[in-house]
Amino acid sequence: MNKEDLLKEKFKSAISSAVKAISENFDLEVTFSNNASSKKNSLNLPEVANLEKLQDFTNLRAYADSEALKIKYTDKKVYLKNEPRGSTAKTLYEIAEKIRYEKIGSDRLKGVKNNIVQSYENKFKNKKIEEIKTEADVSVAEAFELYLRNHFFKIKQNNTTKQVLSYWKALFDKNLKNKMNELDSCLENQNKFNQLIAGLISNLDFEESESKDKEEKAETKNENNASDKNEKDSSSQKQEEEGSSDNNVLESAFEALNENDSIEQNDAKELDGEASISNKNKLLKEKYKVFTNEFDETNKAEELENENEISRLRKNLDQQLTNLQSIVTKLANKLQRQLLAKQNRSWNFDLEEGILDAAKLSRVVTDPFHYLSFKMEKETEFKDTIVTLLIDNSGSMRGRPISVAAICADILSRTLERCSVKVEVLGFTTKNWKGGRSREKWNLKNKPENPGRLNDLRHIIYKSADKPWRQCKKNLGLMLKEGLLKENIDGEALLWAYKRIAKRREERKILMVISDGAPVDDSTLSVNSGDYLEKHLKQTVKWIEENSDIEILAVGIGHDVTRYYKKAIKITDVQELGDVMINQLTKLFSEKNIKTMH
Repeated sequence: MNKEDLLKEKFKSAISSAVKAISENFDLEVTFSNNASSKKNSLNLPEVANLEKLQDFTNLRAYADSEALKIKYTDKKVYLKNEPRGSTAKTLYEIAEKIRYEKIGSDRLKGVKNNIVQSYENKFKNKKIEEIKTEADVSVAEAFELYLRNHFFKIKQNNTTKQVLSYWKALFDKNLKNKMNELDSCLENQNKFNQLIAGLISNLDFEESESKDKEEKAETKNENNASDKNEKDSSSQKQEEEGSSDNNVLESAFEALNENDSIEQNDAKELDGEASISNKNKLLKEKYKVFTNEFDETNKAEELENENEISRLRKNLDQQLTNLQSIVTKLANKLQRQLLAKQNRSWNFDLEEGILDAAKLSRVVTDPFHYLSFKMEKETEFKDTIVTLLIDNSGSMRGRPISVAAICADILSRTLERCSVKVEVLGFTTKNWKGGRSREKWNLKNKPENPGRLNDLRHIIYKSADKPWRQCKKNLGLMLKEGLLKENIDGEALLWAYKRIAKRREERKILMVISDGAPVDDSTLSVNSGDYLEKHLKQTVKWIEENSDIEILAVGIGHDVTRYYKKAIKITDVQELGDVMINQLTKLFSEKNIKTMH
């Protein structure tokens, strides 16, 4: 498979994973073809081979996100029950419903919002304002969609969009403007929203212009096709002139997908949803959601404390390191020998072709009729690898557990770096004990029921994968800082770590989680079900294990984490942590079967 085909397959895989995560339908069959599929529980997307510009890939991502949100949020029976009569009315009704479910998804997933808004704005980039001279040049559907999107998505206005709206704005303002707040309030109640929008559409009373619209569309269809073809030809020529290639476009598209991360996008809201409660106030159906993420933080360790304090904390860590260093170093050397053994070069000798074996040239000198001997290097089984250590920075880890975790992270980083294995060290906690500003906002909103996660997250980057250990060694001491360790919301932290490692280009990706207990955040659990955070962690782990090529393993300190992770181990004494971490990694590197996505 050449590079272009490989990039296309990666792009398809990323899109498919995003669709399944957003729709929460992990059995959905996602295909890429220009032929419509009639299979149940399937979604057909446009063929990737037909995409030529980066803008085309953005449009495909937006389309895929929209279809996933439709699967999740639209009840077909409710939709058909409220559908109005008349082809134009049905078209506007369909547009409104699409905007409804896209708005819900966009409020929860920043990456999805970026895709949808950017794709819609792309439509007007090539639209020439001089082509819009009269009302007949603007279809009511186009103006209706722009009017609603301008309200719900705050679309950036330009001269073209203002011109498009100008012919219909008075009519829409008269019949829709006073009802927009009501539409806002019932976005998540499909039946109420559909009923309301169907009534508003019927009040517009323009069905008589339907035949005229059809005629105008028919007349302009050929012109549009010709225009599209000219633009396509022009774009292709421009790409050739600039020296760009399909590979560059594919790489840019794939990188953009990873950056926005429609998968899991964003900042751990891929498995978002809403809760519903029975009349007896018992939770019948509960999906993970976040009350607000505006107060969350992702910090580099050096941003959380001044340099003098970080240096002091590192010295404290070094003092503790002396007691454990001899034991852990022996284990680290064992891991290093294992890795270097797999990376050693080996050769096949006495071949008829390959690289001339200089060591055996003496035979030719003594016997000119002796054949020349060649050698060829054996292909190594060791793959380019990255290891992410995700460490629980909760209050219960305070003292010996967090010290040992920091020491192990320090020694492992040095060891793996010597073996050309990239290492990232991450930590997760919350900014506050009692919900912080998130809870304050919830109180101001009159304490809505079942708000979901209700605390301010703090995710910490102690060492990024591309920074050498010597530049980050001081940062690891920050784990010892008094007052840093608070609550632990594991599911979202795991999604954050997954997002970071998933966009890496290494062939093999390993994610090791160190935790000493179940997810706990008093603020969140006081207003949701008692197992709210645990259920989300289980759902997150299952999705990563089944839908990605990332190998995930966990170490529970005094806590059995096998109920969350398939590959996990429990230790009763924190002194065992270094032994277990290194032995688990050694075992993993010695395995021949490396996990791949199916």
